Amino acid sequence: MKVNAPKKNVWLIAVIVGVLGVVANFVAIPFVTANAFWFVAVAFVLLALATALKGM
Repeated sequence: MKVNAPKKNVWLIAVIVGVLGVVANFVAIPFVTANAFWFVAVAFVLLALATALKGM
């Protein structure tokens, strides 16, 4: 399987969503704190898809 580097915008979005999920464990953010696990999971899946699919 050939992997590709994710585009800069996709990588930046995934990092922001992931960091938001991690920070929500320490600081109460109204919607994010209740769904912190899913924020980190979505960020990981987004990065995995971006490396697996060409042009993303």
